[in-house]
Amino acid sequence: MNDIARPKAILFDLDDTLWPIGPVIAEAERALHAWLAEHAPKVAQTFTIEELRARRMALLAEKPEHHLDLIGLRRAGLEAAFQHVGEDLARLDEAIKLFAAARNTVELYHDVLPGLQRLAEKVTLGSISNGNADLEVIGLAHHFKVSLAASRFGKAKPDPEIFLAACEALGVAPHETVYVGDDLRLDVEGAQKAGLKAVWMNRTGSTAHLEAGIVPDAICRDVGELIAWLEQQLAD
Repeated sequence: MNDIARPKAILFDLDDTLWPIGPVIAEAERALHAWLAEHAPKVAQTFTIEELRARRMALLAEKPEHHLDLIGLRRAGLEAAFQHVGEDLARLDEAIKLFAAARNTVELYHDVLPGLQRLAEKVTLGSISNGNADLEVIGLAHHFKVSLAASRFGKAKPDPEIFLAACEALGVAPHETVYVGDDLRLDVEGAQKAGLKAVWMNRTGSTAHLEAGIVPDAICRDVGELIAWLEQQLAD
């Protein structure tokens, strides 16, 4: 590998790459429904968590532009539910604020903090996410020179524009950049099509890449394995 191809920057996905998101969203939805039962009871009495989710997915199918802003989608779904049962829309902001706070109460995978600290000694770090994690609230913002969110950028993975914009903001070329994420299509295939190297963060040992026909540049179970792979790339 020649010098120009050696990685100079690593961009990370967030949800399910640096922390598990499923349990967080489930708890946030339970907290929101409990809040609705107290403050907007007609909504909670009319719709279960699952029914609110189904209505939200139907709204997304009707207006796919909502995939750029999942909090905006949740707000639109709740607004429709409030209107349907005649609840006071003035309480909507408080409901969304409560959900957002719960959504950012994440528990990092054990390897993440020490791994980010070690990686920062070797390359520049950034992040790209289609989700709505608030890195300032979570306490990780200072680890990343650049953090792009689809809801603010206006394009979502796997669109190459969001990968290329992050590279430009970091001052590195796409071929000098590695993207690390858990989603084969959005993260691995998306990054590779934009000219980046792509590492699949496969914490479960899945073989889904074989069925999908996607070939990551590397497959790592944790950030420790990512560091080992990066060190090999830098040494070659």
